[in-house]
Amino acid sequence: MEASGDIKRLIEIMAALRTPETGCPWDIEQTFESIKPYTIEEAYEVADAIERKDMGDLCDELGDLLLQVVFHARMAEEAGEFTFEDVVKAVTSKMIRRHPHVFARSDADTPEAVKLQWDAIKKAEKAERAARRAARGISEDFKHGHLGSVQRSFPALMEALKLQEQAAKVGFDWSAAEPILDKIEEEIDELRAALREGRSDKVADELGDLIFATVNIGRHVKADPEMALRGTNTKFRRRFAYIEEQLAANGETLEGASLERMEALWQEAKGTERG
Repeated sequence: MEASGDIKRLIEIMAALRTPETGCPWDIEQTFESIKPYTIEEAYEVADAIERKDMGDLCDELGDLLLQVVFHARMAEEAGEFTFEDVVKAVTSKMIRRHPHVFARSDADTPEAVKLQWDAIKKAEKAERAARRAARGISEDFKHGHLGSVQRSFPALMEALKLQEQAAKVGFDWSAAEPILDKIEEEIDELRAALREGRSDKVADELGDLIFATVNIGRHVKADPEMALRGTNTKFRRRFAYIEEQLAANGETLEGASLERMEALWQEAKGTERG
């Protein structure tokens, strides 16, 4: 079998990998649940390639993500649920339906009007989806009410941001960023109190409240908390690498260096960045 730019070849490859008698033992034993972590991981690797502006990697990672879609679709087809073609038809139908200003007739001619139109269409789709799930006896945990559109499967940081955005649409929001800083200080005080009590469950609860409030300040100043944290992670990697390099240059090791020595090098790294 040869490589091809035709999506049909990828579908054929996946079918071959999943064929019980002649396929790959690892691929054959996979399930939706076992593949789910890989799907999430591939999405993050796409984001990483974008942040690094590495177009070669981005091409590869998009392919890996596409493979996950084909993998899930193949397992669904084997179970008699849906096919890859059904997936494509569903998303194309959705894009046409959600863009009447492009593919039909609509008065939405500004970004703001398009956003309102999009939200209205999604609300109608949500109601239809809920009715369909109810008919099939599928549980609707957290799918009801105004926050029902926010997926529980999102990473926690993203879920927090989406919940706050949805609540803000109906006025449940801070009027400015400054009061949120007061809320963050309040949450820090409550975390300190929990630490003094020595109750791990209370500490975890208060830590969650603090992170949630921190996400809120990011939303208000239009600094995506996920991207902000990823930037900090990159900065931490860079500074820690400096510590490691400087220690090695002096014949020292991370394990043998004191905290004071590493902190001094950390401050050097910060000074180098400021230039």
